[in-house]
Amino acid sequence: AGMGSLLMVPIFHTITGLPPYMGMLAGLGFLWLLTDALHFGEDRDHLKVSSALKEIDNEGVLFFLGILLAVAALNEAGLLKEIAFWLDANVPSEQVVAGIIGFASALVDNVPLVAATQGMYDLSVHPADSPLWQLIAYCAGTGGSMLIIGSSAGVAFMGLSEGATFGWYAKTVAPWALLGYLSGLATYIMTHAEVVDTVVQQVADTVL
Repeated sequence: AGMGSLLMVPIFHTITGLPPYMGMLAGLGFLWLLTDALHFGEDRDHLKVSSALKEIDNEGVLFFLGILLAVAALNEAGLLKEIAFWLDANVPSEQVVAGIIGFASALVDNVPLVAATQGMYDLSVHPADSPLWQLIAYCAGTGGSMLIIGSSAGVAFMGLSEGATFGWYAKTVAPWALLGYLSGLATYIMTHAEVVDTVVQQVADTVL
């Protein structure tokens, strides 16, 4: 039943047009009802979905579920497209937009930022393998490490270690994380610049 629910997710998405995670939630609900019906009685509670859910990190699941639902709501309302239009009109290049997203991910978790950018830019204009998505993935993923609150891993680490405070991280780790972020960003832009491609092509033509 569990494998069947997962296999039904693409079909659910095709028929309803809803995001795949909604299909996964529907499958979870179906499994919940099924296990409650099959394993009726307190002596079989350990075989129910409700028992399995007690063993996982519900806070993390609800956190990401809330993010996905909020981003989907913003996308349906058209706000993400308006932000994309404003950025295109006021920011000189998409590389700068990706850099801004990296700095923003230091304050806000990178998952909602990346999810939001997926609703901002049309895949017909920027295909999945375009440099824009590569740069956004790098900036959001690396930029989140500049502050301890910028990633789920950082927040979890702060909760597990008493000495891992915001101030300690800002003094000892953040400067190096910022240096690494800017270095990686500059390296990516330089290696993908048209000037560099032209020089490499000229060198290759000369050698060959």
